[in-house]
Amino acid sequence: MIGCVGRFWWPLAQATHGASGGATAQGAGEQDIAAVWNEHMMAEVSDAHHFLIPFINREIPLPQLPTLHIGALAIDLSPTKHVVYLMIAAILCAVTMVWVARRTHGKRAEKAPKGLANVIEAFVIYLRDEVAMRNIGKGGERYVPFVLTLFFFILFMNLLGIVPFGAAATGNIGVTASLAILSLVAIEIGGLLHIGPKAYLGTIIYVPKGLNWFWSIIMAVVMTPVELIAKLARIFALAIRLFANMTAGHLVILSLVGLIFMAGAAEGTVKYLIWPAPVLMAVAIMLMEIFIAFLQAYIFAMLTSVFIGLVRHPH
Repeated sequence: MIGCVGRFWWPLAQATHGASGGATAQGAGEQDIAAVWNEHMMAEVSDAHHFLIPFINREIPLPQLPTLHIGALAIDLSPTKHVVYLMIAAILCAVTMVWVARRTHGKRAEKAPKGLANVIEAFVIYLRDEVAMRNIGKGGERYVPFVLTLFFFILFMNLLGIVPFGAAATGNIGVTASLAILSLVAIEIGGLLHIGPKAYLGTIIYVPKGLNWFWSIIMAVVMTPVELIAKLARIFALAIRLFANMTAGHLVILSLVGLIFMAGAAEGTVKYLIWPAPVLMAVAIMLMEIFIAFLQAYIFAMLTSVFIGLVRHPH
């Protein structure tokens, strides 16, 4: 909430100041506040090639790289706000995991870790035993590092969107879709290598046992598109759930914070009676956002484990 107010303080303060000069000016000022807040609310949840300096409303442009042309396709390689925070999340995740590993292995493995290392070790053990191994089954230990990486990487990205002046890269559908595609590759390649090409083909071309050749062909023609759609639906289930939850949470918080500035345009003592309500609601939603940050990382890791287990054990 501090980040939201800090980003948009100056333009909203100007709009609020214009609302203090009579009924007509107040109506115009409220419209200005709503227009400014709507504009910045969309800018907050969308990607950009610049950073906004809080409290003074100044933009710092990110470096522009040459566009890569592949035939008629043009790919912009310039970093954006979400790319920068994605890289920050990756660095924080790597540094934290290396730090914890050094405190839980070697000579220090004889003693139980303390503090943050103990908390993260508890998460690792739970995700290993109750998420990866339980849903993947036999042979799931080779997928534990991938599942753990997904959980902690997504968690760091989610939490960076909650800190003041931060941004959640998981609020970008491109980021969540890329993670979902990586999970789909791990799911399908892992299943192919485990059960073999013939059995894997059976997960695409589904033919129930006991049918004659005619009905086998009919079932294969009917069910193959359904099975392919089911496999592709896993990408959307993973990507859209994470993207929608993180974006919706930020929009709710921004809307509640906007009510504070709307209350500031009111006359007399009314504004002092109004503004505590949106502040309390925004704080409550912010606390829920912390829970959602953990929950969505857990759901993504759990569903990936479930999908890997379904392909590895078609029965």
